[in-house]
Amino acid sequence: MDARDRDVDGRARSARPRDGLGRPLAYGKAGVERQPEGVVRSPAETVREAQRLLDAGMPFHAHEVFEDAWKSGPEAAAPLWRGLAQLAVGLTHAARGNTVGGARLLRRGAAGIEGLDGGPYGVDVPGLVRWAEELAGRVADAGPAVDAAREAPRLAT
Repeated sequence: MDARDRDVDGRARSARPRDGLGRPLAYGKAGVERQPEGVVRSPAETVREAQRLLDAGMPFHAHEVFEDAWKSGPEAAAPLWRGLAQLAVGLTHAARGNTVGGARLLRRGAAGIEGLDGGPYGVDVPGLVRWAEELAGRVADAGPAVDAAREAPRLAT
């Protein structure tokens, strides 16, 4: 019998608690509440919830909010949400100390949204591209891990 944790649909899903940066903790340890998956939010709710999580130093959880928008929203908006998810994961890696990987993901996310219109969502695309490039430059050469809350970007103008 497979002893892995499973969700209600039988898919393998770790039930281990997670810290604020999404790292798994030992069973029984106190962690932060996980973001529910598959939540359909309006674009404004997505930006608001992701900003709240970024400000709280929880970019991994913000990435999950962006991922929900990417997967449930209109296809035309997918590049924006995917790029924002990559920026959040880049900040996550930089905060975990994986600064080389963090810099790569920050640059990938910036390239993914560069030139996109933030549209009715109010996303400050040019500002986020500048933020990501600047942070990637600081951490690219295996600089010290960053404080996720202190480095959190402003998503909207």
